[in-house]
Amino acid sequence: MESLTEAAEPEPGGRTARPPLVREFLLVAGLFLVYKLGRRLANGHTGDAFHNADHVWSLERALHLPEEGTVQGLLLHSESLVRAANTYYAAVHFPATILLLVFLYLRRPRHYVWTRRALAVLTAAALALHLTFPLAPPRMLPAAHLVDTAQVYGPSVYAAKPSTDSMANQFAAMPSLHFGWALMVAIGLIAATRSRLRWLWLAHPLLTLLVIVGTANHYWLDTIVAAALLGLALMVVRMPSATPAAPAALRRRLLPAPAHPATTEAPAAARVPAPWSAAPAFRAPPDALSASDVLGRAPIRIPVQVSHTPGSTSVAAAVVASAEPVTAEPVAAGANR
Repeated sequence: MESLTEAAEPEPGGRTARPPLVREFLLVAGLFLVYKLGRRLANGHTGDAFHNADHVWSLERALHLPEEGTVQGLLLHSESLVRAANTYYAAVHFPATILLLVFLYLRRPRHYVWTRRALAVLTAAALALHLTFPLAPPRMLPAAHLVDTAQVYGPSVYAAKPSTDSMANQFAAMPSLHFGWALMVAIGLIAATRSRLRWLWLAHPLLTLLVIVGTANHYWLDTIVAAALLGLALMVVRMPSATPAAPAALRRRLLPAPAHPATTEAPAAARVPAPWSAAPAFRAPPDALSASDVLGRAPIRIPVQVSHTPGSTSVAAAVVASAEPVTAEPVAAGANR
């Protein structure tokens, strides 16, 4: 049975070092604190937030987007369903993102660095919009005629009055980081795993979309802007390249170790002695000359009569005579007769 989090095969010939744990913990915690403090700075712009909400609501109607009340009407058919949606909104957003980062850090370090950077870029862009474009959520807009499901049915993560909320900025609806982070969770897991069921992770952002709209915490345009910002972040942030593995280390991983280590010395039967190597018996070199060859190459030819009698010195005398510059007179025909 396949698992949704079955890690993909490592890249051949490459590896990625896992970032130091303490440094990554401090970095992620620091980015989260900066984001929370930035959202707090956007508090207090009540007039601008409601003015912008009227414009967003009118723009959605001009674009013929479905009304948020249609989704909320489906939830209101069951109180249990409404409570489940409120719980999902309050309890899944941060834990799902943290679990994604932990999983990628342990199993896929290269995808972890890529995902963390993309989330940082997305969150920074969202924070800039929160500061420059405060927006009241649809549950606060009188023209929307929507129910604040968290306050009516619970549980709620927001205070009853935005002015008394010291933990969150309720006028930071545009863009929806609930949807942006959920979409990045799905993209990160799809990219980092190889299971055929990995596409089911898209159910997480889809369910998040229905929850944030049905509970009247976000407009449709909030999710569209979040998806566009994430797309831009993924265009800017590239996947880190794997570090090429050393050739020797790669060979050790790919090739099995031999049963008997190879030796540089050849077997005795395969060793051939050199032509002039010492041997128990003397070996004449292949280009050695015989006595007749020496005589045949002598510069002066002296006609001699070779005697086949043992002990005769005629051959030796001929050799000596050929080495001395003497002139021999022709032998008269029949002299020895």
